[in-house]
Amino acid sequence: MTMQDTIPRAALSRRALLKGTGALVVGFHLAGPLGQALAQAGSAAAKPVTLDQVDTFLSIDGRGLVTIYSGKVDLGTGVQSALAQMIADELDVPDARVTVIQGDTALTPDQGPTYGSLSLQNGGVQIRQAAATARDALLTEAAKRLGVAKADLAVVDGAIGPRAGGPTVTYAELIGGRRFDLKLDPAAPTKKPADYKLVGRAMARRDVPDKILGRFTYMQDFRVPGMLHGRVVHPPALGARLEAVDEGSIKGIPGIVQVVRQGNFLGVVASNEWAAIRGARDLKTTWSKSETLPDQARLWEHVRATKVVKDDVTSNVGDAAAAMRGEGRKLAASYDFAIHTHGSIGPSCAIAEFKDGKLTSWSASQATHNLRKQLAQMLAMPQEAVHCLYVEGSGCYGRNGHEDAAADAALLARAVGRPVRVQWSRADEHGWDPKGPPTLIDLRANLDSSGGVAAWESEFFIPQGAAGNVALVAADLAGLPNATAIAPGGIHQNSAIPYKFPNVRTVCHRLETTPFKPSWIRTPGRMQNTYANECFLDELAAAAGIDPLEYRLKYLDPADTRGIEVLDRLAKLARWEKRPSPQKAGNGAVLKGRGITYCKYELVRTYVGAVAEVEVERATGVIRVTRFYVVHDCGQIINPDGVKAQIEGNVFQTVSRTLKEELTFDRGMVTSLDWGSYPILTFPEIPELVMELIDRPAEKPWGAGEPTAAVVPSAISNAVFDATGVRLRSVPYTPAKVKAALQSA
Repeated sequence: MTMQDTIPRAALSRRALLKGTGALVVGFHLAGPLGQALAQAGSAAAKPVTLDQVDTFLSIDGRGLVTIYSGKVDLGTGVQSALAQMIADELDVPDARVTVIQGDTALTPDQGPTYGSLSLQNGGVQIRQAAATARDALLTEAAKRLGVAKADLAVVDGAIGPRAGGPTVTYAELIGGRRFDLKLDPAAPTKKPADYKLVGRAMARRDVPDKILGRFTYMQDFRVPGMLHGRVVHPPALGARLEAVDEGSIKGIPGIVQVVRQGNFLGVVASNEWAAIRGARDLKTTWSKSETLPDQARLWEHVRATKVVKDDVTSNVGDAAAAMRGEGRKLAASYDFAIHTHGSIGPSCAIAEFKDGKLTSWSASQATHNLRKQLAQMLAMPQEAVHCLYVEGSGCYGRNGHEDAAADAALLARAVGRPVRVQWSRADEHGWDPKGPPTLIDLRANLDSSGGVAAWESEFFIPQGAAGNVALVAADLAGLPNATAIAPGGIHQNSAIPYKFPNVRTVCHRLETTPFKPSWIRTPGRMQNTYANECFLDELAAAAGIDPLEYRLKYLDPADTRGIEVLDRLAKLARWEKRPSPQKAGNGAVLKGRGITYCKYELVRTYVGAVAEVEVERATGVIRVTRFYVVHDCGQIINPDGVKAQIEGNVFQTVSRTLKEELTFDRGMVTSLDWGSYPILTFPEIPELVMELIDRPAEKPWGAGEPTAAVVPSAISNAVFDATGVRLRSVPYTPAKVKAALQSA
């Protein structure tokens, strides 16, 4: 059951939501750890959203139905289903009796944006602890009512009674429709793994049936009563200024309501979407010329020449500089990773409505609490006057254009005094969403006489900044208050390596600028950095004449038994045959190889090992990833089917990014504005995927939404080297690049 099951979609307001869930039916206040119920006549205080209250995270209504309030949202990744599974198990209620409310700034806590594979690891664990606190308090109260020792009670389907049998009391009778008024207790005992009934089981996702049958309401399908449609006329070049607008040029289009201009922000509002599209397309405008972008053919020269504002030394072991000067075999390589757009399958969409001095914004933002702050800042409104609600969008994988569409809608709705829906076009999405920034990596090593690594040095050229609020396009164009920091995500992560070499120094040169506005895009930095590190390690193994799996195992910390187990299991799963790489290349038209790679995500969590099997067509340079093996350890697994789906999505999308995707641009603007100029993987190109999950019920649950993506580019590059003896160091591995490398080998 979801909130849309009980509330008409067009009436999805805070008032309707509260009526539907019964969350604020506050007739009584339970003092202390539940204690005696005290009448609270006329009490109708707002639901708490602070992180230290049980009521922030869950409620139980008069029928015993449980509602979870999650600041983390389901981006089509199964998080909603997994949260319900976790909390149903913790409270001992059927999964079907748990509803999840997500990403509503009036009802859910700010648990941080939905990124970094932290939805269950952080957000879910937080809600689980609230459920454990609630369960413990309910057991205490039940013990008083039933006159039975708390230790002798058990919960079955939300009813508490003696283990030996006898009268019971339900959650609904104890708390139904009332507040817990309890502080979240970090020490409240959670379920023991042996007592799990739902956690660890494969359970059907709640959202999938409606998606398969075409009944699911994506943000792109969402409507509110009385809304108009808006389209923004974006500049023809980044930094161009709007010099003139001929509003009369679209007067003949039926349905046009208003042309809205504020600074360089220009939009058309109409009574229907087609009129808005036509109006934005046909409106005559004059813009200044602007050429702010570097020459794409010299991108990496531009990156290397960009001013460094600071150096982040991410690891420093021994004396790498001295060890590099010592005797041995010196190796060096540079790797680069192209600029990527998010390429969301459904272009971004949002609806905004101003009423009684307050703004309601519906969008697929994965950071609604941050969006609330940004919209309030842009519009000079108090935060409490802005209400953001999450509605799942078709495609996300990071901070794409959803927030920008929300800002567009807000400016247009304020101008016309009616709710406005803004639907971006494909060209809007590819042209104006923030980008995954270019990454350039220099690596050096010194091998001793036995092929061992005496020294390792690396330098990463990446933008300054970290995860944060990305500036809104509409605010930039309109000259309104906006975020100013560069926010590409935590892209320094995994620049340090998981291997124990005697001398290591890894440095991230944080660059003052980057060609396009950056934001986090699936596995930001961890993918690019792991790609370079794991490919270069493969180069060292090949130079040493040692099997690449054996080389990795040699340098893993013996105390890190989980990492070693992942690689051992991977060898069995993929039927790894130990030998140096590359194999002896044949003279056939198609060359075959396999490559191995490994990642400990951010060096502190989820372990992934992978083997790619590839075919390389000598004449054309086309690479086909035919099979991909994954062994994955994310600790406690909530829903194995959900983890498998996450791994599948990671692998397939990242094969696409590795083989095909690259933003193109001229001196003024993005030129890859459609799927023809920005191709992605097609269904016939999807590899066979073989995986093994390592479930550790007694460990913490770690993230699965990003880590597997980190290993895909290096696995493919290493496999191509094994097949051909040619090392690919520039993503994407397009046929033209591969063919040129083969011809020059």
